[in-house]
Amino acid sequence: MGFFGVGTTPSVEPARGSATGPMRTATGPVPTDSAAGAAPAASGTPAAPLTHPSAPIPVQGAPIGAAVRVPLGETGARVFPLVLGGAEFGWHVDLAAGHSILDAYFDRGGNALNTSDGYAAGRSEHIIGAWMSRRAVRDDIVLGVRVGTNIDHPGLGPVNLIRAVEASLTRLGTDRIDVLYLDATGDTHGSLEDTLATAEWLIESGKVRALGSLGLSASQLVEARILASAGYPRLTVLDVPYNVLRQGDFDGDLRLVAGAQGIAVTPSQALDHGYLAGAHRSRSQVAGSVRGSQLAAAMNRRGTRTLRAMDRIGAELSIPTSAVAVAWLLAQRTVVAPIVNVYAVAHVDELMQGVGAKLSRVHLAEIARAAQ
Repeated sequence: MGFFGVGTTPSVEPARGSATGPMRTATGPVPTDSAAGAAPAASGTPAAPLTHPSAPIPVQGAPIGAAVRVPLGETGARVFPLVLGGAEFGWHVDLAAGHSILDAYFDRGGNALNTSDGYAAGRSEHIIGAWMSRRAVRDDIVLGVRVGTNIDHPGLGPVNLIRAVEASLTRLGTDRIDVLYLDATGDTHGSLEDTLATAEWLIESGKVRALGSLGLSASQLVEARILASAGYPRLTVLDVPYNVLRQGDFDGDLRLVAGAQGIAVTPSQALDHGYLAGAHRSRSQVAGSVRGSQLAAAMNRRGTRTLRAMDRIGAELSIPTSAVAVAWLLAQRTVVAPIVNVYAVAHVDELMQGVGAKLSRVHLAEIARAAQ
């Protein structure tokens, strides 16, 4: 997971619980449903000039705040287009710092959290659960939990899956998980049918509302859809490592199948272990770091070229380089909301600006050339 990390256009609707928390976005007017083919101006007001067909594509984005929501595929939930992950909680981030980060995200309009029973041996879930209880916001949060990697109940077999969900619910202090991500990255021998049958019981008992997956291949997603046609629950959300520099895991058959099935994609590693934030640009800066080898892997000509292109675009739009990485993901087809992991409140402010920025085709082409 990262240090702090054509999409669906965010809609604007009333939201409960949090303040709007206005943030700086790319300059320009906020687009509305009437932006294209606007009605004639009121009497006495001169009509706005029509835009020439060859005019540049506008780069203005949607507003940032509690009213910005997009549908999370077929789950029935509506989420802020940036999911706050809990990979750093319990590791680099203690309880107090974690609550400050969660406060900042929620108060600026965020409502989607993602954690795993394998993060810091469950301490991440403890931190998130304590925060939801303190703020009394459980009903305002769309909570995603990955299971399958905890050392006490690994894999996705029926017994361990039920134990994992029960343990996560206890640590989180809640009675339900909105999206249960089935992490198959380490479960190579399990039966998908048995896993879905167990998940069906969890859904019917009210402990889980929707299913997602991580680590399934395109052929396994097809198998899951065939099983769904026989009455098993559907996989409606997909977590896959995906960013400007790491496109191979998703591009190809997996993207085609996800798109054809209408699966909502919530990609993780949005910043490629933090490299795309631009804070670390040489191997000497990360020597001795816990993630030094992961960051150093991107420090080559391709990575440097891509980062410079994103620097230029960020300067043009007056947003941080990390926000450009988020905006790039949101411009990709089937991507609904990237998952980002942060260890400071300032990172929340930076990354949420990526939701309000929209990259033009020129920007996307420039990034594509640099990342080749």
